[in-house]
Amino acid sequence: MGFKKFSLMIALRTVLVMMTLILLTFLITTPGYHAASLLISLFLVAQCILVFRFITKTNAELARFLDAARYADFSQRFELNSLGAGFGELGNAFTDILKRFQAVRTSQEEELRHLKAMIEHVPVPLMSVHSDGMLTLWNNSARRLFGSNHVTKVEDLTQFGDEFASHIQSVRAGERRLVTFEVDGMEQQLTILSTQIITSGKQEKLLSMQDIQSELDVVQLQAWQDLVRVLTHEIMNSITPVASLSKTAVDLLDDAKSKITEHPELVESLDDVSAAVHTVARRSDGLTKFVGSYRRLTRLPPPNKKMVKLSDLFSQVSTLATQQWFTKGISFSSNIEPGGLDINVDKEMIEQLLINLLKNAEQALAKIAKPVVTMNAFLNKRGHVVIDISDNGPGVADDIAKKIFVPFFTTKKEGSGVGLALTRQVMVAHGGNVKLEKSAFGGALFRLTF
Repeated sequence: MGFKKFSLMIALRTVLVMMTLILLTFLITTPGYHAASLLISLFLVAQCILVFRFITKTNAELARFLDAARYADFSQRFELNSLGAGFGELGNAFTDILKRFQAVRTSQEEELRHLKAMIEHVPVPLMSVHSDGMLTLWNNSARRLFGSNHVTKVEDLTQFGDEFASHIQSVRAGERRLVTFEVDGMEQQLTILSTQIITSGKQEKLLSMQDIQSELDVVQLQAWQDLVRVLTHEIMNSITPVASLSKTAVDLLDDAKSKITEHPELVESLDDVSAAVHTVARRSDGLTKFVGSYRRLTRLPPPNKKMVKLSDLFSQVSTLATQQWFTKGISFSSNIEPGGLDINVDKEMIEQLLINLLKNAEQALAKIAKPVVTMNAFLNKRGHVVIDISDNGPGVADDIAKKIFVPFFTTKKEGSGVGLALTRQVMVAHGGNVKLEKSAFGGALFRLTF
C-alpha cells in the first residue's frame, strides 16, 4: 500500500511538471509575459529537482545504510516516512539491522576482552611462532619470562641458550619437550607444549612454556630427604647397639685387667683388645654424630616469613664477620642497591645461611695473601632480590661444582656435606634458588635468588 502511494506521488509530480511545462510554453508564445515566463521556468526547474530527489532518495538512503554498516557507524538513523508507509518500514528495518550489528559487535568485543583478560591471567607463558620466524608474546607471563630482553624473532632466542632456540624451532604440533632456559645467570627447566593453528591462511605455532624448576627442586629435595631418613634410621638401628656394647666391653676389659695384674702376658693381650674396642666405640660415637647432623636435612621447619630490611640483615651479619676476620686480615665489604630493599624471608634461617656461606669463604681463603670477601644485594632484571657472596680464593673446579649441593658430598677433610645441601633446602623452601658461579676476583660466588 505504501509503495502504491509512492507511485501515485510520482504520477502527480509528473502531471504537475507537464502542466507547468504547458503553461510555460503558452507564456513564451504569448507576447508580454516575459517576467511570468522566467518565474514559471524557475518553478519548473525546482519541480524537476524535487522529482529527481524524491525518486533517488531510496538509493541514497540505501547507500548511507551500506556505508554505516561498512564503517561500523551505528549512530545513523533512517527516517523514510515521508516517502510512504512502506518506506517508513524500510527505514525502520535499516535502523534495526544496524542495532543488531552493534549488539553483535559489542558482544564480540566483550568476549574478546574477556578472552584477553583470561590469557593475561594465565600463569603459563604463551608465545606464537609465525611462518616468517617472527614471535608474538601473548601474556604477561611470557613477557616476565624473557624479562627486559628484546625478543621479536626466533633468532633472538639464542640469548637464552642455543638448545632452547633449537627446541622452539623444531618442536612439532602436539609434542611436549623438557628444555633448559637460561636468563640472567639462572637456569630453569621448562616444559614446552606445541599446537598448530592457521590464521589468515598462514600457519602459526602456539607454544605454552611452563616453568617446572621449583617443582623439580622440591621433588629432588624430597627424594634426598626420604633417602637420608631411611639411611639414618637403618644406620642408627645398627650402630646404637654397637656403640653401647663396645662401651660395655671397654668397662669389662678394664675390670678384668685389674684382676689379673699378676699375669703380664694376659694384661698385654687385654690391652690390645681394649685398644681395638676403644677404636670401635670412638668410631661408633663419630658415626652417631655424623648421622645426627644429617637428621637436620629431614627436620627443617617451614620458614616463618616476614618482611625484613636487607640493611638490618646485612648489618648483623657484617658485624659478626668483621669481628671474626679483623685479626685474620680478611678484607670484607657489603653493598645494597637500591638501599631500601626489603625481602620476605625467615630472618633467622637466612641470617644463619649467610653466616655459613661467609664461613665457607673464610676457609677458602686460608692460603690467600690478601683475602677479600664481598656481600652484595640487588634487584635483577626480573625484579627478584639477589644476594651475592664472593671471594678471591682458588674457586671451585667444574666437576666439583656440579656436586657441591648434593647431600653427603664434601671436599673438606672433616666435612659432613650438610652445609650447602641445607643452604639449597632453605632457598627452595623460600621459593628461590642458590647457584655457584665464578666471581670477578677469580674465586667462588654463591648467588642467592629470591
